[in-house]
Amino acid sequence: MIRRILVLGALTALGPLTIDLYLPAFPDIAGDLSATEAQVQLTLTGTLLGFAVGQLILGPWSDAVGRRRPLIAATLTHVVASLLCAVAPSIEVLGVFRVLQGMAAAAGAVVSMAVVRDLYTGLPAVRLLSRLMLVTGVAPVLAPTLGGQVLQLTDWRGVFWVLAALGLGLVAVVVFGLQETLPEDRRRSGGVADTLRTYGSILRERTFVGLMLTGGLMMAALFGYIAGSSFVFQDVFGLSEQAYGIVFGVNSLGLIMATQLNARLVRRVRPQWILAGALVVASVAAALMVAFAATGALGFYGIAVPLFVILTTVGFTMPNIPVLALASHGRSAGTAAALLGAMNFAVGAVSAPLVGAFGTGSAVPMAAVMFAMAVLAVGAMFLVARPRHIIGLEPDPPITGEAPPPAVVETHVPEPAAAGRRRRLTRLATGRAHRPAATHDTVPGAARPATMGGRRERRQRSRS
Repeated sequence: MIRRILVLGALTALGPLTIDLYLPAFPDIAGDLSATEAQVQLTLTGTLLGFAVGQLILGPWSDAVGRRRPLIAATLTHVVASLLCAVAPSIEVLGVFRVLQGMAAAAGAVVSMAVVRDLYTGLPAVRLLSRLMLVTGVAPVLAPTLGGQVLQLTDWRGVFWVLAALGLGLVAVVVFGLQETLPEDRRRSGGVADTLRTYGSILRERTFVGLMLTGGLMMAALFGYIAGSSFVFQDVFGLSEQAYGIVFGVNSLGLIMATQLNARLVRRVRPQWILAGALVVASVAAALMVAFAATGALGFYGIAVPLFVILTTVGFTMPNIPVLALASHGRSAGTAAALLGAMNFAVGAVSAPLVGAFGTGSAVPMAAVMFAMAVLAVGAMFLVARPRHIIGLEPDPPITGEAPPPAVVETHVPEPAAAGRRRRLTRLATGRAHRPAATHDTVPGAARPATMGGRRERRQRSRS
């Protein structure tokens, strides 16, 4: 389990590092490539869209050929794209290669989720995903800090050299540390037509669509926070860059703690009810944040405290939604996981600019966008997914890859002989030596079976 967590966690971290590691280099990129701030920010939007599209491609591919080959091919593509970004001569070329880089980085996210579904179901899968969410929560927090340290040693192009080196390291991790988890008899074949049919069949399932919308809307609330929090805390409340980093870290700590608490909580409460309760709490906290932002009540704390509560609830939604959504899609886990991931980043890429579109002179736009997304997520959960109709998950033993048990071949024999055979097998297993009735232990025309009694019982039978 520890080895799987480390391997899958490393693969999961590639996406957040690809997205966030170069954020501190935005001013340098704009100056070096003679680009505007909006053009540099478009490279981030392109990365998010590439991440979403890449999952739609790599998920079905992994269902068709197994998990290892797409991971290795995509990660090598990520290395090449990172090198091309490092030598990009213009902002337009950089944007194109960032889209390719985002598509390649999507393999770690979507295939890792599919591997979890290959190996585990039910509550063990929830607990493993909760551990992986620890990586997902830590990586975005550490990535800008690591990027700042890299910029102390080199320029913005060096950040992409670092990403290329990380990609090469992950190729070695996959080659030597991850075995194939999808056997050939469970793989899907049929090309593009089969992939489209699979997407269509999954999207016709009401529960899956409701959970997919719920996850995407909560991710949109998270991206709204990421897009607007720096302006709110630094421009509106006057925090320094260091103080804002502390606030960002505290909020991320709440998310991380929630993912780990979720691994214990699912032992007592079904995941769908944990998810439903977290969504209600998030919508209430977002409503309070809108009220405090509009009236100015409680000042800084009127925004910071509800934000902490909302991000903590996200820590309960992130691990539970994939497990509930993938529970009935074992043969198409990669395709279903691709839909979940694509929805998350597509909606996030759309919601992030909304905060800036309504202005950054106050906390109201950020609070309003987060409130709208939280309320819509509650509606998607209770009206579309419907928690009462979600199949409850029970603890299941992990599938560890051992050979399947031998097939049981049933032989149809006359009823008396079958009954006698069952009793003899029972006596062999338990060591009991009671004598069955003669009418049930013999078959006309067959030899009388030997009993398993001890010496004392044989003497008693001889006396009788």
